[in-house]
Amino acid sequence: QLCALNPLQSDRQSVLASLLLPLVSIPASCETGFTVVSLALELTQRIRQCRRPQAPVAVSRWGSVPVPAVLRCPRMSEQGKGSTSASAAAPAPGSDTYKGWLFKWTNYLKGYQRRWFVLSNGLLSYYRTQAEMAHTCRGTINLATAHIDTEDACNIVLSSGGRTYHLKASTEVERQRWVTALELAKAKAIRMMNDQSDDSGDEEPASQSDRSEIQGTLKILVSKLDDLSTCNDLIAKHGAALQRSLSELEGLKVPVEGGEKIKAVNERATLFRITSNAMINACRDFLDLAETHSRRWQRALQYEREQRTHLEETIEQLAKQHNSLERAWRAAPTLVSTSLSAPTTNKEEASDEDEDTEFFDAMEDSPAFITVTATENSHNLSGAKLQPRRQRRTHVPDKPNYSLNLWSIMKNCIGKELSKIPMPVNFNEPLSMLQRLTEDLEYHELLDKAARCDSSLEQMCLVAAFSISSYSTTVHRTAKPFNPLLGETYELDRREEFGYRSLCEQVSHHPPAAAHHVISQRGWTLWQEITIASKFRGKYLSIMPLGAIHLQFHSSGNQYVWRKVTSTVHNIIVGKLWIDQSGDIEIVNHRTKETCQLKFSPYSYFSRDVPRKVTGVVADSGGQAHYILSGTWDDKIESAKIIQSSRGGSGSEGKQKTVYQTLSPKLLWKKYPLPENAENMYYFSALALTLNEQEDGVGLTDSRLRPDQKLMEEGRWDEANSEKQRLEEKQRAVRRRREAEASDALDEGKEYEGYQPLWFHQRRDSVTGETNFVYKGGYWEAKERKDWSMCPNIF
Repeated sequence: QLCALNPLQSDRQSVLASLLLPLVSIPASCETGFTVVSLALELTQRIRQCRRPQAPVAVSRWGSVPVPAVLRCPRMSEQGKGSTSASAAAPAPGSDTYKGWLFKWTNYLKGYQRRWFVLSNGLLSYYRTQAEMAHTCRGTINLATAHIDTEDACNIVLSSGGRTYHLKASTEVERQRWVTALELAKAKAIRMMNDQSDDSGDEEPASQSDRSEIQGTLKILVSKLDDLSTCNDLIAKHGAALQRSLSELEGLKVPVEGGEKIKAVNERATLFRITSNAMINACRDFLDLAETHSRRWQRALQYEREQRTHLEETIEQLAKQHNSLERAWRAAPTLVSTSLSAPTTNKEEASDEDEDTEFFDAMEDSPAFITVTATENSHNLSGAKLQPRRQRRTHVPDKPNYSLNLWSIMKNCIGKELSKIPMPVNFNEPLSMLQRLTEDLEYHELLDKAARCDSSLEQMCLVAAFSISSYSTTVHRTAKPFNPLLGETYELDRREEFGYRSLCEQVSHHPPAAAHHVISQRGWTLWQEITIASKFRGKYLSIMPLGAIHLQFHSSGNQYVWRKVTSTVHNIIVGKLWIDQSGDIEIVNHRTKETCQLKFSPYSYFSRDVPRKVTGVVADSGGQAHYILSGTWDDKIESAKIIQSSRGGSGSEGKQKTVYQTLSPKLLWKKYPLPENAENMYYFSALALTLNEQEDGVGLTDSRLRPDQKLMEEGRWDEANSEKQRLEEKQRAVRRRREAEASDALDEGKEYEGYQPLWFHQRRDSVTGETNFVYKGGYWEAKERKDWSMCPNIF
């Protein structure tokens, strides 16, 4: 009857039947105990089989009693084995690693070059040869944030942040294999990124805690095994006494029926003792296996630690050698022109990828041009800064002179997402990422002037200058802003002074994302959703803003869309920290189809260009150039109107250059000077000094009210670190509670909505087709009512 059980019946029924077979269904009419003892020995053998190393014990639950799977119906066990082996034999959907040759676009002189590509763990890396895999990687792109595009039969275009790879396969079949592998790797990388811990320090220190946890678990197992041994001894003792009593009863003269009952009880007592002995032996074998595997894991962990330490020492040594080479190069006689202008405060290392310029690929269709200035006057688009009506603070407490071993912190972050690493406030500046995002509005008057332009091309010039101006605050700002807590907000109401008001909210934690909305009474609205992806690569830190910026002018309906370039922090290990901006920005007016192509040139020792150079061309919908933009992202931008263009000779890259004859350039934007004593106030601009100033009536989740940030601004860094840890643990507790609620809802078959932002909601953009968070209203009305009862308690 047991073997005839339906294999689809519940686990509980099969376990019940398996238990009842040896313990209940013993025939009471057995003439001798031989049959019972044989059954008991067979049961013991089966129990011992379940604890053999090659046949791990599968455990089901009936009530609170663990039952070895070997006690289930044999027919069901065989079916389970069959399904398990079939599942194990099934191939995984896509390999974790994919390698092969592809042709990569380098530059116009060399065109496509053959490179060896390796796809592994969501990262696509390339090398000149297979042998280079042992020592030199020429470049890596993270597929979790990459866009994959296919142009024609054999081409693949990968873009992430400011980096673009133009690849070509030898055949269309090979191209399709790579696209499939890339798409699978991207999906897996996104899943892994979403499954990672939150950004404020959920990654606990693994080395010591893991070892302590293993040792603690083993101690608990040993203690429980001792308890089981004690119980087993008691069972054996009382069982022996019971059997002696039963034997004495058998010697007495009792009716035949009573004698048979005594024999049955005696046999069952023997079976019970054999089973308990088998159980304790199985537990002892389990503990032995646990101790063996624990030692194996500890040896593997120790080996990985030694390898990591060796890698850290190698990287630090290479960085020091690199720094020595830099100093030697500066001291050597130079062969380049003496008019070369280098940064006064920093230097960038020579490219460690390809000699073909591989850190940021050049934009294929970026126009090569030469400008010739004519003598006529042209438009003047420059504007003057408006003076605020309200007196705001002009200083913050000086930054304490705390020593900080940056390498001791950063060496544990190599290759990781920086926002997921717990950082002390010593590495921060007393502003949140929401406040840094609001700093983009420092040169808002460019948009005020653009709103009054009759010409959409002149308007494009001012929008381009505005997009560049947001980087001017980063030239000295090497400290990290505070990672906002989920639900944290920041408002900036400047209607009285400048006619606009701004609201930011941290809308997501996985990945960390902030939504921003600004509306101005002077004719424009700006909104954006920005996700910051950051990776530490040993010598430098890459910060890649993901997401689009939208700008709409009310009177004309012109809507501009662009994305930010990649920021790179250099000299993480040795030397003075400095920041560079590199990549391309394309600004599109989606109403008129006019464009502006901006190129941020990465700094190089061997370039004759001025550092931090930005160039751009403003063109109409037909591609005809009308304005040339030039300047630097840390100082000023000028525009020059094109009055004539012609094809010139070939340049150094073999590409025919276009010669533009322009009118005299006019100033579009000029950076404001820093406040006095800025070097002791985190190099804050005049606007940044006011961002954390306390104001009445702001929302309860506003960054100004964040205690750890305020304590750091006041110079109380030890207290700030303690408060930061408290906030992070509070945030983790809320996250765990949400995960438990989601799990309970799943068990009950209900839908779980999850976290929803308070002031923003997701909508599909009618222009770009992308889904992003946009302002849904209600914040400023709540402020007028002085009603913040809907705000969560995050501080």
